[in-house]
Amino acid sequence: MKPLMTGLGILLVLAGFVWFLQGTGIFTSIQSFMNNDSKWAIIGIVTAIIGIALVVYSRRRPASIA
Repeated sequence: MKPLMTGLGILLVLAGFVWFLQGTGIFTSIQSFMNNDSKWAIIGIVTAIIGIALVVYSRRRPASIA
């Protein structure tokens, strides 16, 4: 379960980072409705923070006995 949670957390961090860059207008190589929209910058930050929290939580949790 730990690798799955860690992988999901990493994907959330990467997606959040891309959304933040698109929302701020830094990453505009892909034409998207998210470009230069501050709402997506905020959503990206929140998503990345959730991903970081998930990775930290999954790494600190003791391994399950199976």
